[in-house]
Amino acid sequence: MGIRTMLTVAVCAATALTGGTAVAAAPGGAHAGTAGGTATTTVREDFNGDGYQDLAVAAPAATVAGHSWAGYVTVSYGSAQGLTTAKTTVIDQNTPGVPGAPGDNHGFGYRMFAEDLDQDGLTDLALVTHERFLGEGYAINGSVVLLWGSAGGITGQGAVRIPTAPDHQIGDNLTAGDFDGDGTRDLMMLNGDDGERRSVLYGPFTRAGKPAREQGILMFSTDNYMSNTAAGDFNGDGIDDLCTFFVYENHAEGGKLWLGTPTGLSTKPTALPSAGATAVGDFDKDGKDDLATQVIPNGITEELPAAPGTIKIYYGSASGPSTTRTKTITQDSAGVPGVSERGDQFGARLSAGDVNGDGYADLAAGVPFEAIETTKGAGAVVLLKGGSGGLSGTGSQSFHQDSAGVPGVAEAGDHFGGSVRLLDINKDGRADLAAGAPDENLDAVADGGAAWSLRGASSGLTATGSFAFNPVDLGAPVLKARFGLDLSNDNGPNIG
Repeated sequence: MGIRTMLTVAVCAATALTGGTAVAAAPGGAHAGTAGGTATTTVREDFNGDGYQDLAVAAPAATVAGHSWAGYVTVSYGSAQGLTTAKTTVIDQNTPGVPGAPGDNHGFGYRMFAEDLDQDGLTDLALVTHERFLGEGYAINGSVVLLWGSAGGITGQGAVRIPTAPDHQIGDNLTAGDFDGDGTRDLMMLNGDDGERRSVLYGPFTRAGKPAREQGILMFSTDNYMSNTAAGDFNGDGIDDLCTFFVYENHAEGGKLWLGTPTGLSTKPTALPSAGATAVGDFDKDGKDDLATQVIPNGITEELPAAPGTIKIYYGSASGPSTTRTKTITQDSAGVPGVSERGDQFGARLSAGDVNGDGYADLAAGVPFEAIETTKGAGAVVLLKGGSGGLSGTGSQSFHQDSAGVPGVAEAGDHFGGSVRLLDINKDGRADLAAGAPDENLDAVADGGAAWSLRGASSGLTATGSFAFNPVDLGAPVLKARFGLDLSNDNGPNIG
């Protein structure tokens, strides 16, 4: 099982803590250049408008109403005491107001972005499903559902699908950013009938799900497919840019940088190196976002499962992520906990945020297949800290389920760190760690999954007051739900 016996102790410890200074939310959500989510930015994931950041967790493999892989999401609300199960809502396609109905392989919430899409000062949740449905007599492959924030939080009421044309596919590679610098949030996604064209839907969105305008861009040059994306202000001009990465038959095909401009994304990209998982943050505090990537060994994606794991940082520059100013970090780098071993997959999921409140973004790196002593695949999360020279191993930390104060017990195949997200849950000016273990067994039920919250502090992450929760605690479907496989705005390639 793993975490049930320690849950009550963790909750009691969490309620003894208090929060700090409020960070004011701004209409339109975060401004460009805040992809790292540092403590100096505005609140950007606040579904109920109380000034605390909130966390959405997906269980895309869950069986709902008899349908396998139908999926559901949960929304947990931040507070001075952190997260609690009492302030967590479960939402699926049976929830009143949510379009559609549960179905096989919908994977509700397998990719999701928390953004203020209608510019009312409350964060909304855009999520993707694989459903196939009939709209006005024609077939639609996929769906992007918008769940609206409100003073009472997200309920499903008034939720809509983003409209699309007849016989289109929609939703793949969903990514959010402010690509024209107007202060409203935009969405990029597949939205067409040829599988190669992507649409940028510029905000604000109406409550019917319609964008202010749309830009179509042909982003493919070969028969590859888009494997991953990243958005941030890499050149420091106040407008978000978009990185797209491509794969073809297990071969990494490089990436492309699409610069943001006052009229939207440029249609003339420049080349980028290949990347697996990505995260964006200003690790050296120079006003330009930096791109953290998981290195694909030998450019062959099928070698990733056996890889020890390598992270490479491309620092922001006037022209975007620099290929000359870079940093490579492994578990053999000075100061980094652990040892670089075959199959660890260091950096399989990445997230950036300012954990210690010094103004520099730090990087959480999932190591979901790390062995803890002799327990294989138990998983861990390593925190790398930013500074004037950027990221380094100095002061790095590692946490897993056998770390003192962390609820649970490290068990084989849990894959703790299979998702990671840094965001300030208790409003003290320091980002907290949310981490998922999607293959945690719960009361002998296989792969139910669980999620953890560890607090940020001046010294970095601390297990004091850490909190864990899972589908059993929430009365949600458990069997093979893989709860914690995805977290809001943590959208790297899912672990296997």
